[in-house]
Amino acid sequence: MTLEDLFSLKGRVALVTGGSRGIGRMIVEGFLAAGAERVYISARKINEIEETCAALGERVIGIQGDISTLEGIERLVEELSARESQLDILVNNAGAAWGSDYTDFPEAGWDKVMDLNVKTPFFLTQRLHTLLTAGASQEQPAKVINIASIDGLRINPWETYSYQASKAALIHLTRRMAARLVKDHVYVTAIAPGAFPSSMNKVARDAEDQAAAGIPNKRVGNKFDMGGSAVYLASRAGNYTIGETLTVDGGIVNALLPTHFADPSGADPAAH
Repeated sequence: MTLEDLFSLKGRVALVTGGSRGIGRMIVEGFLAAGAERVYISARKINEIEETCAALGERVIGIQGDISTLEGIERLVEELSARESQLDILVNNAGAAWGSDYTDFPEAGWDKVMDLNVKTPFFLTQRLHTLLTAGASQEQPAKVINIASIDGLRINPWETYSYQASKAALIHLTRRMAARLVKDHVYVTAIAPGAFPSSMNKVARDAEDQAAAGIPNKRVGNKFDMGGSAVYLASRAGNYTIGETLTVDGGIVNALLPTHFADPSGADPAAH
């Protein structure tokens, strides 16, 4: 047994939604380091796609689009299907957050977040079923990794009602999808990140020391933490892990004392 036997992604084709920045880009970098043949990224902003593709090299291929709607999902699936005969790894990372006082929380803040964070992972995976199963086998299953949040495991101090509900829903949806898709040799898991620097977590990005103060191991996450976790689940090393949510948070959920509740590690309520 070698490290390559365990963690190599050589010859594998992946799609990472929201892969142009933040946690998505960290996962892309991890897949590239593990030898993935091609990694497709989707995002709404073409300039961010172009910047990421230029920075990470020719194995990264961008597809612009808005996958918060079924029409956008179908366009992405159509374009990917025109380029590839099979898809080995799907990372449902694209997401949104919304924060507002309970008495003022708007319907738009509910619908936008629930659609992108819960509906999109389900229907994108469903529409990609043919590509995901095309090369899948018991020896080399296809992988679906949903990016949830520790806010789906415990509440944070911010009034991000739809975000926290959506991530809890995604964790349970991961279990339900895993139970159905395992028979097709498609293994579904999730990652629940804590504080990672991103546009959705501006505290971790712009005030790292402040964010780190509320984390048991006293630092925010980085690309090695996220990329390594995603590679584990996507590779041979994770082939016996199905339906599980891997918490990657520096100890917030399982090692944080109740007196430290007001930590700044969750989704930024300003990230509409």
